[in-house]
Formats: sequence, C-alpha cells, structure tokens
Amino acid sequence: MHPALNIGTLLSELFTETVDISLPRFRPELCLVLTIILLLLCRMLPLLRRLDSGLIAFGGVCFAAWYAYVDFMGLGGLPGEAILGTAGGRQELFGGLLVFDAFTAFLRMVLTGFLLLYVLLTKLSGIPDREDGADFYSLVLGSSLGMCLMASANHLLMVFMAVEMASVPSYALAGMLKGRPASSEAALKYAVYGAGAAGVMLYGISLIAGLLGTLQLPAVSTELARVISAGSTSGSAMVLCLGGLMLAVGLAFKLSAVPFHFWCPDVFEGAAAEVGAFLSVASKAAAVALLVRVAFAFSVPAGLAESGVVATATALAESRHFVVYTIGLLAAVTCTFGNLAAYGQTNMKRLLAYSTIAHAGYLMMAVAAAVAMSVSTPAGARDAITAVAFYLATYLFMNLGAFGIVALLRNRLRSEEIAAYAGLIRTSPGIVVAMAVVLVSLIGLPPLAGFVAKFLVFSSLVDAIIAGAERPLMLALLVIGGFNTVISLFYYLRVLKVMTFEPLPEDRVAEPFPLVSLSGALVTGLVVPVVILGVFWSGLYAAAQLAGVIAS
Repeated sequence: MHPALNIGTLLSELFTETVDISLPRFRPELCLVLTIILLLLCRMLPLLRRLDSGLIAFGGVCFAAWYAYVDFMGLGGLPGEAILGTAGGRQELFGGLLVFDAFTAFLRMVLTGFLLLYVLLTKLSGIPDREDGADFYSLVLGSSLGMCLMASANHLLMVFMAVEMASVPSYALAGMLKGRPASSEAALKYAVYGAGAAGVMLYGISLIAGLLGTLQLPAVSTELARVISAGSTSGSAMVLCLGGLMLAVGLAFKLSAVPFHFWCPDVFEGAAAEVGAFLSVASKAAAVALLVRVAFAFSVPAGLAESGVVATATALAESRHFVVYTIGLLAAVTCTFGNLAAYGQTNMKRLLAYSTIAHAGYLMMAVAAAVAMSVSTPAGARDAITAVAFYLATYLFMNLGAFGIVALLRNRLRSEEIAAYAGLIRTSPGIVVAMAVVLVSLIGLPPLAGFVAKFLVFSSLVDAIIAGAERPLMLALLVIGGFNTVISLFYYLRVLKVMTFEPLPEDRVAEPFPLVSLSGALVTGLVVPVVILGVFWSGLYAAAQLAGVIAS
C-alpha cells in the first residue's frame, strides 16, 4: 500500500470533501431534515405540542426554498457554457452518490416553491387537523427529501434509495383520512404496487451492476459502450435489456405511466385532494428528473463535449435507439390512455388522476426527443430538456390550482363529484373563472402557460424530425400528441359545462365561495401565474435554459 493511502488520510480527505464541497450544496435538503426533526419533537414532547406544526413546516420550507434559490442564482453563465468551474457545471457530492448541476438546482427550486404553496393550501383547507399536523408534515417533507435526492441521483443505489424515500411516506399520506375505507384501500393498493415495483427495479439494478461492474451513472455509459464494442454475446445483451426494462418499471411506477398506472386513479380518489396534489406535482417532477438522469446515463457518453468519445458515442447508438423507443412507446400509450380514460369519469379527483397520467406522456415525449438528439444535435437536446423544465414549472401552478380548488370546494359542497358543481357560476362566479383558467391551460390553449409548455414540447419533437433523429418515432409522437390535445378538450370542457350551463340544484345549501378571502387569495395566487406565464414567459424560459445544460 502506498504510504499516503492510509486510513487517516482517507478520512481526512472525506471529511474535507464533505464539509467544504458537499454540505454547502446540500443546504436545502438539510433544512428539510432539521424541520422534520423539529416536527417529530413537537409530536413527542408535551411542552412543544402547543406549537403549530403547519407554521413550523412553512418556516423550514422557507429556509430550504431560500437556499435553493441562492444555489440556482449563483450558477451564472449562459446556457451551454461551463459553470461552477467544471465541465457542464457538474459537481459530484458525497463521493459521487449525488450530483449538483443546473438541472438539480432548478428542480430543487421547483420542489421547494411547490412546498411553500402546498403548506399554505393545507392550512386553509383544514387537512390535516391540529392533532395529526406534525405527522402529516413530517411525511410530506420526508417524501420531498427523497424527491430532491431523485433529482440529483448520480448512483444506481441512490436511485433506488431516493425512490423509496419518496414513496414510503406517500403510502401513509394516502391513508391519512381516518375512518374512511376508501382511504385505507388507497394506501394499501399504493403500498402493494409500490413494493412490487421496487423489488423489480432493485433486481434490474443488480443485473446491470453485475454485468457492467459499476453503479455510478456517469460510468454506466462508458462500461456499456465497452461491453457493446467488445461484441457482447446474445446472453449479455438480453441481460442488459432485461435489467434496463426492470429499472424502467420503477421509474414508470413513479411516473404513473401505462401499464404501471393502475394505482393512480384509485389512490387519487381514495386519498384527500391535498394528497393528490402532492403526488401529481412533486412526485411527477422528481420522477421526470430521475428519468432524464437515467436515460442519459444509458445512452449518452459522459463528457460528450470532450475528445475521445466519438467511438463511445458510436457504440452507444444501439443502446440509445433502445432507450428512445422504450420511452417513446410508453409516452404514446400513456398519453392516449390517460386522455381516453378521463373522458368517462364522474369524480373530479379521478378525472385529474387520469389527467396527470396524460401529462406524464407529454413530458416523456420531450425526454425521448432529448435523448434522440443528444449526440447528433446537442443544442436540440438542450432545448428539449429546457421544454421539460419549463413544463414542470408551469404544471406546478396548473395542477396545484386544480386540486386546490377541488379541496376548497369539497369543504363547501361536501362532495368531489363533478355533478355537485352544477350551476356554480350563479353562486361563485370567481371560483368558476379560476377553474376555467387552470383547465384550459391544462388543455394547452393560448394565451395561457399550458400552451407555451406544450408548444415547447412539440417544438422539441419537430427539432428531432428536422435533425433526422429517430424521425419515424418523433413524427408519430407529434401526431399522437396533437391528437391527444384535441381529445382532452372534451373532458376538461365538460367540467366547465356542468359549472356554467347546468341548473343549480334545489337542495344546495352551501354558501358562496368569495375570492375576497384567504382561500380566494390563495386560488388567485395560483391562477394569476398561469395567465402571466402564458404571455410573459421569457424569464422562466431563461431559467429553464440553464437546466438544459445537462444535455450539453
């Protein structure tokens, strides 16, 4: 052993790397951890039980959001340039388990910003009650911590751990409505499906690690190219394909992609609307971020801009083709099924569940385009990842607004059925206008934020077609995406038809929903950005462009 490589030197270097590099880039997650600890102490110690757990959670998330904002604003540079003094702006943390780059910083800012609005929504909607508040917010922040790790995962074991950290608290959240069989059934279904998906994903990771000899995502592409270049046997190729598909099962479960979506409608219907909002926005954003990480690791050589990777890029062409077609096929089926299944729903939460499935399909289309262009047209790949980041940021306001309105109307109408919204325009016109804005934006019609987001996704498909990157698949996805946008018109507008044209029920005793109230202010705060970002979207797009550096 070299005299310099002793245990003391290794521990000293590890301590220095952790304190000087990793922990300063891990501040948002540390804020969430400290907040969780404080919430658990409030649950355990009688002296602290008088504190409002919602305010504690909000305060902790404020610190996390501030550090996430500081980290993102400190990136500097222009899209495509090297930032943070490293190629592509990458900075590995904790021995390579995590990575900090512009994509990580943007997603953390989206997640923490969502949590700020989410805590406010739960305080105004009354779920959870004061007794269960500490438990509820501990689970929410614990799951969010896992989602932040999903966005920055740089190691296959961290991929598995992050997915489980995000999933396990979500199982408990789905069953938070005590005494309701539907809520207990939702939690049980979610846990059973989640356990099965986790087992399949872990086995797939073991197959990949056994064949490639590495778990580091940046090294996966290099080892995969080496195996392919060495003329791998049909057996090893089959193991690689099987391992990749098994890994995709876990990602598809988190994305609620068809055919791993079975849990989603039942869980959304049985759980509280507030829990549905959390799962549809935060979980979706983290799952898409993780899909981007894994897809690029298995199809794009690390350090593409560097010399000496041309042979690696050529060797990975077959793997890239497999990844693009797998994601593209899932995107087409997911988008189509989600929109068709939503048409016949009578429960608003169930309709929004199928809506989230459909939007996962749109996001996966852009990911497929990014991977397809990653080697031949890096600028196009950056634009596709930019489209994904922009879509996720606008989706935050659209879907949280929709679920927030459902939760607040539930408290007044005592129902979450679409039929209960009949004639709402006559008693609460403000809330109907707000619902119209978010639903029309979810369709993707101008001049709202959803139109810009969907236009950017379709533009990435057009760029791939022009570049000749998997042209038949990209053309098919573009047609399918346009067709599904037309389909979505019918079930979204059907909700507005019930609200505006159907007569007011004679037995309705609920009082009107005024926008001049705390609840109305929150709804307005969620709806106004949907309108503003549909017209003045250049600022958010510039921020999303920084996230696209991952494709450099």
